[in-house]
Amino acid sequence: MEANNLADFPRPVHHRIPNFKGSHQACDAVRELEVFNRTSEIKVDPDKPLEGVRLVTLQARKTLLVPTPRLRSGLFNKIVPPPGATKEILRICATSQGVKDYSVPIGLDAKVQVDLVVVGSVAVSEKGWRIGKGEGFADMEYAMMVSMGAIREDTPVVTIVHDCQVVDIAEELLDDHDLTVDYILTPTRTIKTGCKRPKPQGIIWHKISYKMLERIPILKNLRYREKQAGKDVILKDEHPDFPNARKPEDSDENAKSGNTKLQTESTSAQIEHCHVGNDSLSAKSETHGALATVYVGNIPPGTRVSELKSALREFHASPLRLSWQGAQCRAFLDYTDKMTAESVVSSLKGLSLRGQTLRVEMAKNQRNKGQVEINGQRNESE
Repeated sequence: MEANNLADFPRPVHHRIPNFKGSHQACDAVRELEVFNRTSEIKVDPDKPLEGVRLVTLQARKTLLVPTPRLRSGLFNKIVPPPGATKEILRICATSQGVKDYSVPIGLDAKVQVDLVVVGSVAVSEKGWRIGKGEGFADMEYAMMVSMGAIREDTPVVTIVHDCQVVDIAEELLDDHDLTVDYILTPTRTIKTGCKRPKPQGIIWHKISYKMLERIPILKNLRYREKQAGKDVILKDEHPDFPNARKPEDSDENAKSGNTKLQTESTSAQIEHCHVGNDSLSAKSETHGALATVYVGNIPPGTRVSELKSALREFHASPLRLSWQGAQCRAFLDYTDKMTAESVVSSLKGLSLRGQTLRVEMAKNQRNKGQVEINGQRNESE
């Protein structure tokens, strides 16, 4: 594409889903697809050559969902143009900057039902076999949507490419987690692939490494849910076929290194608080200055502190100390430093208890030397 000057901004197109001259023309062809016209909720990847599809979706007043970049902070953002948005504003909303400025995050408990999936490709065959840029995010996004019940088995998948990207692909290059496509749109053709190869049926946990789990926090949430549902969530690092495979309990302990474990629990009926922690560690941290506190809200009424503790252990997010305020449906988690606390906030994005998504964020009033002020009332730590 570069050699024949078919590429378009951003260039060079190496190591990315390539943009190409005529991409908007290819994207406009989506209007002619019956599967587009009968949809109401469409997921379109954030790649530059798909900008035209995002614009067409907004112009048609359909719900546009865009995956968060590299899945760092969740799965979807919903693009919400301002009321009375002009054509120019809609054009901006369809760009990468617009995705940042006009979007709201969608949690795992949102009732999302994606009717159409649009992905970018590096190469694709007329049989519907697809090759991405090699990082597996489109495949992972699809598998995660299956896991959260956001798509059906017959949800169609479309890709937008230049004609030169339509090539023969050997089937042996495909793996069982690779996403196939049903329609290919180019500047000159619309190809219905009739692909019969099954699409991913969910997350294949034995292909997920601990490194990937740490890099994509939402995976931890989905794994926790599937584990609670009794599904096999053994990771690649734990699989018997993996060299030097670790037992799940062993790797859990290794992953927890550097995190302080929950140790003791006491209650105070007068202020409806429950502090959990290690006094010697608390004293040690206080001599070094301020703790960093994470606020956990929207806890379902009737939830027990043990349920939250169990979830925190599962996410390797056990705090130095936990302050439980069950009557107020909230809790505060103390960590030794701000970096650790912010990492926990990222990891717990989308966490739910009893089917209700929790609100997890840095506390507005940070604890200092064992004290915290909440709504004007100061409470002493243990």
